[in-house]
Amino acid sequence: MLKLLLRVYGAVHAVIAALFAVIALVLMWVTGREVWTAVIEQGLDRAATQQLVEVIGTAAVAVVALQISQTITEEEVAREAHVSSPTRVRRFMSRFLVVMVVALVVEGLVATIKALHEDMARLPHAAAVIAGAGVLLAAWGVFLRLNVPSEKLEPEAMEAAKDEDRKFE
Repeated sequence: MLKLLLRVYGAVHAVIAALFAVIALVLMWVTGREVWTAVIEQGLDRAATQQLVEVIGTAAVAVVALQISQTITEEEVAREAHVSSPTRVRRFMSRFLVVMVVALVVEGLVATIKALHEDMARLPHAAAVIAGAGVLLAAWGVFLRLNVPSEKLEPEAMEAAKDEDRKFE
């Protein structure tokens, strides 16, 4: 019964990963359409430049969605790995947080540029996004540092993870 339940979870994870991939593709389609509109239909003026800066944010979100899809597929579907050891938690969280921090910084930069050119009252909001990304990055560093001793307690988990990595190369 437990094996059947785990297969059902794997199937659900596969569906969720596929949805993230579809969303990423749709966002990239929207991004391409917006670039086309800005460059071809509007010409390269100030409004087009602003639109292209906003498109960078949409493209960043598409990358995040695709990376989440890949992470779910690799960790939960292909490897059938269960986040039960410190090594697994660190690897899963690291993959996810790298994507999130980069996306937040890109969004913060886009918001900053937009605020500087349109409405300076929005600048504190953009700064808050960038500061939040910094806090998330610092928290991730603390998590990694605190995770080292627990990983040393289970060196076999690290070796098992490395073996799995070799299978996927």
